[in-house]
Amino acid sequence: MSLTEQTYWAEYAWLNGPVEPGVVISTSRTGHISSVAPGAAEPPVGCVPLRGLTLPGLANVHSHAFHRALRSATQVGSGTFWTWRNAMYDIASRLDPDLCHALARAVYAEMALAGVTCVGEFHYVHHAAGGTRYGNQNAMGEALIAAAADAGIRMTLLDTCYLAAGFGQEPTGVQLRFSDGTAARWAERADALRGNGTTRIGAAIHSVRAVPAGELAQVAAWAEERGAPLHVHLSEQPKENEDCLGAHGRTPAELLADHGVLGPRTTAVHATHLTGEDIELLGRSATVVCLCPTTERDLADGIGPAARLRAAGSPLCLGSDSHAVIDLLAEARALELHERLNTRVRGHFTADQLLRFTAEDGHAALGWPEAGRIEPGCLADFTTVALDSVRTAGPPPRMALQAAVFAATGADVRHTVVGGRHIVRDGGHQLVPNVPAALAESVAALRAAR
Repeated sequence: MSLTEQTYWAEYAWLNGPVEPGVVISTSRTGHISSVAPGAAEPPVGCVPLRGLTLPGLANVHSHAFHRALRSATQVGSGTFWTWRNAMYDIASRLDPDLCHALARAVYAEMALAGVTCVGEFHYVHHAAGGTRYGNQNAMGEALIAAAADAGIRMTLLDTCYLAAGFGQEPTGVQLRFSDGTAARWAERADALRGNGTTRIGAAIHSVRAVPAGELAQVAAWAEERGAPLHVHLSEQPKENEDCLGAHGRTPAELLADHGVLGPRTTAVHATHLTGEDIELLGRSATVVCLCPTTERDLADGIGPAARLRAAGSPLCLGSDSHAVIDLLAEARALELHERLNTRVRGHFTADQLLRFTAEDGHAALGWPEAGRIEPGCLADFTTVALDSVRTAGPPPRMALQAAVFAATGADVRHTVVGGRHIVRDGGHQLVPNVPAALAESVAALRAAR
């Protein structure tokens, strides 16, 4: 990805252990880290200085880019997940490839400003109104791929199979835009997608209510044959569990297990309303769980059993989902703070663990195992958090990681480097010069569309 070699000097850096001062990070023409050398008190000649705490790039494992258009607009009045979904469907009905690209480019630029270097886009708006296929059947997916490249970040496009409105229910209205009719037709379309140096292609099962039981195995097999990540919304709402029990006599997790969906390549998103048996099932199969605490709060979904899932054997990672905010540092600390609310006990996850969930484990869930660590041979993706803002000033340097994870916000990110390229420099995006204007313009255009 990088066109030239570059050398950065991190005032402080977290290298999967204690915070180290004065770390020189050299990058290669291939966009990898070629060397990491602590102990340089001042920037050597020719180094790009990164003042603050440099961390591995953050992975936003679960994103629906177009949901960003709903920010703040759904905060008037009361309701539930299901009333929120009506507003989301209205926005989905307005999308076309050009509007999708403009909004996603701005959203991914906002992510870069918050230290995100890789996003998992859970993409299900595939077709035109009424389910008519575009001349290029992957026009929407390719718009998202181009948007991530234009914003300078990596992407795993999780092309999503969505075939039903519910158990035994045909899709109607805007849902027709999501459906390929059958898993075989979904697979045929997904086969035509192509990754590149900054994009990889994965698969997703929208949910057990949106993909009939008889079609689940084909989606899982598609991902298995390609060594691709497979993601699925799981037990976000009690109603999903109740309907699945009514239709199949099985919980959603049990149904997925019955059809070969669970396993270490699979990421279950939300996993909020699980039985004890579900937790053990996910853990025994080493199924990854992606929690989205801000969205789960915002939609009144509930608090997922993060500590119990990890104890059972499920790796954890994080996403900003509906983008009520885009702040992976806030998502990380919410994991610990939610456990404190549930148990009235502090100290379930350390700052080191939370950062690993957000960086190394998140990248692995998206099919980028060579990212998420600052060490030779890894992708040169990292981000720097200011230690002199009103939120982070005060703690000694040895507590810099705790300050970043438990006090900083995305607004404290000063630099983001992806593949050795300096995408965010001193808080300014180098490829999208005015991100707030790009967001405002693209949201306004989408809301005006018919």
